[in-house]
Amino acid sequence: MTTVIKAPEEPAEEPAAEPAAPRPPVRSDAPRGSEGAVLNVFSHGFLAVWAVLIVLPLIWLALGSFKTDSEIGGSALSWPTNWHFDAFSRAWDKGIGDYFGNTVIVMVFSVPLTMLLGSMAAYVLARYPFRGNRIIYYFFVSGAMFPVFLALVPLFFMVKRLDMLNSYQGLILVYVAYSMPFTVFFMHSFFRTLPTAVHEAAVIDGASDTRIFFQVMLPMAKPGLISVGIFNVLGQWNQYILPAVLMQPQSGSDPERYMLTQGLIQLQYQMGYETDLPVLFAGVTIAMIPMLVVYLSFQRQIQAGLTSATLK
Repeated sequence: MTTVIKAPEEPAEEPAAEPAAPRPPVRSDAPRGSEGAVLNVFSHGFLAVWAVLIVLPLIWLALGSFKTDSEIGGSALSWPTNWHFDAFSRAWDKGIGDYFGNTVIVMVFSVPLTMLLGSMAAYVLARYPFRGNRIIYYFFVSGAMFPVFLALVPLFFMVKRLDMLNSYQGLILVYVAYSMPFTVFFMHSFFRTLPTAVHEAAVIDGASDTRIFFQVMLPMAKPGLISVGIFNVLGQWNQYILPAVLMQPQSGSDPERYMLTQGLIQLQYQMGYETDLPVLFAGVTIAMIPMLVVYLSFQRQIQAGLTSATLK
């Protein structure tokens, strides 16, 4: 009897899948790129217009310092026929030198005190939790939003009661109090983002809170210190309303301790009667040059501090 062995049945082949339809190629010149180009052109155009609005008045002031009255009354941006430098010496002799010195004396003390006290307050509020921490922080922040004009009358009588009107000490204290809110608000974000491990390592090594602040945390916040320090220098250098209220002679024997902004106003009144406009232009140029030097010298540090604060 013969045994028939059947071959195994092969599985039925599945119908081949239809090839997928080819995708349309992605165009590099999509509308999104055109929108970005339009936005880029608009932003660069706006910055160019803004630069022109800032640079042209500066050039006009600088050129006016070397002109005569007749040349100033002519074309605004024309070059001087002869470069006269005596306007700067006349402006310095008419009081700009004294006002310049008074401003430097005040800021030599007010800016370091603002940075020291502001960074210490910001460090404590950022690194040490305690009851009332947020209330004190918001108290500082609210001070930055409080218009100084609303406090001029009580501020005047408070400084007068302390017998500090027309004194360097009174204006220094007012400058420090005026700049503290912004300094605390700015430095608070830096100290909050500093690594906790570094602080804990310093504590394990036996460092005190004061040593940790001055030797560990403060150097790590150097970009923020430089940025907020430059802003304080610019703000206090250009301050007018506070010196105008607090730095007025109380009697005929009191010396005139006017700040530079007050001196420029006085120089404007004097030159308006004497029609010596180059002296006024030279005085404004003298007041402007130190701030330009400071800003241009620390431009990279300011950008680095603001960028790190934004990224953190």
